[in-house]
Amino acid sequence: MLPFIRSDLAQLNAYKPHPGSDTTAAVPTQLDRLDTNESPYDLPSELKQKLAWTYQEVIETNRYPDGGHEALKNAIAQYVNESAGLSTSLCTADNISVGNGSDELIRSLLIATCLQGEGSILVANPTFSMYGILAKTLGIPVVTVSRNPSNFEIDLNAAQSAIENTQHPPIRVVFVVHPNSPTANPLTSSELAWIKSLSEQVLVVIDEAYFEFSQTTLVNELAQRPNWIILRTFSKAFRLAAMRVGYCIAHPEAIAILEKVRLPYNLPSFSIAAALIALQNRQILLDSIPQTLNERTKLIAALSQQPALQVIDSAANFIFVRLKPEIADSQNISLKHLHQHLKNQGTLIREISGGLRITIGTPEENLRTLNRIQAYLVNSHTNSL
Repeated sequence: MLPFIRSDLAQLNAYKPHPGSDTTAAVPTQLDRLDTNESPYDLPSELKQKLAWTYQEVIETNRYPDGGHEALKNAIAQYVNESAGLSTSLCTADNISVGNGSDELIRSLLIATCLQGEGSILVANPTFSMYGILAKTLGIPVVTVSRNPSNFEIDLNAAQSAIENTQHPPIRVVFVVHPNSPTANPLTSSELAWIKSLSEQVLVVIDEAYFEFSQTTLVNELAQRPNWIILRTFSKAFRLAAMRVGYCIAHPEAIAILEKVRLPYNLPSFSIAAALIALQNRQILLDSIPQTLNERTKLIAALSQQPALQVIDSAANFIFVRLKPEIADSQNISLKHLHQHLKNQGTLIREISGGLRITIGTPEENLRTLNRIQAYLVNSHTNSL
C-alpha cells in the first residue's frame, strides 16, 4: 500500500462493471450481453443521424458544455410530469439535478449529508452495491440490514432498530430501490409505510432506475416530503448507457445543495445533446418496452417450468433466478457451473447474491439463453443418474 493512501481503502473492492466478461478462458466472439441491465436495442439510425448532425453543426468542442443544464432540466421536468400524470407546474427545472450517471448524484448526496463524521447510511442487502462502495470511498460508515429470503422485502424491524440505535454518527441517509436490483421486486406497502414514517432528519433516496419498466413512481409524494429524493437514469429504457446521464427529482432546497457540491461542467455536451434528443423522441424509444415486458413474461414462464429453478417475479427489465437447493444437490446442479456454462456458450449474465440476474434481451438472445439453461439442466440431471 502506498504510504500516502488512506489505510481503509486497502480493504475496499472496486466495482466490476462487466464481471461476466472478466475471464481468461476463451469465449465466443459473439456475445449476448445480458449482465448489465442495458437495453438490447441501440438508438435508431435516424436518431443517431440527428445526434451526428448536432455534433457537427451545433456543438463547439473548444467550448465548455452548458454548465447549468437548463434546457435538459426543463425537458426532464416535462417528462417527469407527463409520465407521472402530474400537473405541468408540479415539477420544474428547480426540482431537477443532472449527473454523470446516477453514480455521481449518489456521491454528491453522500458529500452533502454524511461527510466529516456527520452521518452514516443504511442499505438493505442484496441491493445495488454502489451505495456502499461510494460511501466507503468517502469514509462514511455503512449500516446493513437483510431482506426476507422469500420475497426480498427489507427487514423493517432491523431497519427501524438501526435508525433508532445507530449513533456517532447517526444514520442520515436510507437507500431503497424501486424496483430493487438484483432481485427485481418493487417496494411493498409495508416498506412504503416505513419510509413515509421516517423523520425528516433522515434523507430517503428512492432509486427508480427501472421506472419505465415498472411504471410505478413515487414522484407524486415529493411535494409533501422534502426529505425524499428520487434517482432516475437514461441508461436503461432510453438506450443511452454509453452517454452516462442520470438525474434526480427533489425539493428545490435539496437540489440547490446538490448544485453546490456538483462538479462544474460535469456532463459533456454530446451527452446533453443525446439526452435531449432521446426526450424529444421518447415515444419512439419507449415503444420497445411492451416487447421487453412480453419477453420477460415468456422467459419467466419457461424457466419456472424447470423444477430446479426458482424464478422471482419482476417489475424491471431483468429477472432473478435461484436454484432450489434440494433439487440442485440431488441433480448435481451448481450455480457457478451454470454461470460458467452460459459464459462458455456466449451468454453473459451476472452471478450475484446467491442467484443469477438475467437482463431481458432481444427475442433471439432470450431464446438462446433459455435453450442454454435447459441444456445445462438436462445434462446435469442425466449425469446424476
